[in-house]
Amino acid sequence: MFRGFATLNFYADDIGAARDWYAELFGVEAYYAYPPAPAAPAYVEFRIGDDEDEIGFIDRRYAPPGEAGPPGGAIMHWHVDDLQGTVDRLLAMGAKEHRPITEHGDGSGFVTASVVDPFGNVLGVMHNPHYLEIVGKRS
Repeated sequence: MFRGFATLNFYADDIGAARDWYAELFGVEAYYAYPPAPAAPAYVEFRIGDDEDEIGFIDRRYAPPGEAGPPGGAIMHWHVDDLQGTVDRLLAMGAKEHRPITEHGDGSGFVTASVVDPFGNVLGVMHNPHYLEIVGKRS
């Protein structure tokens, strides 16, 4: 049975730079690094969002063949409260537009965008009314 999103992994050539870039974006420090300091990390992980979802960064040299190539494949979209503001901030931080802000469906508020981070990973963001409905039911 699928129980929920557990960990999203991205790859980077410079884990320290990726850690610092995402710490600035998320406003929190990575809670885990391996190996531990003072060694240079090969993996770092953050917990963010309403469910403390995990996003990890793996040294690209450990990527399976073909997995860490040009941006492609599935895109996971994170719900954000201010889609335009988030996209603007990502671009100001050096990300490149992958897909512009795009409304989907019948105008009911499902809007997505994606960028390529400075490390070559596609990061999706969106406004998702269903996400807000589910989170609202928890209160």
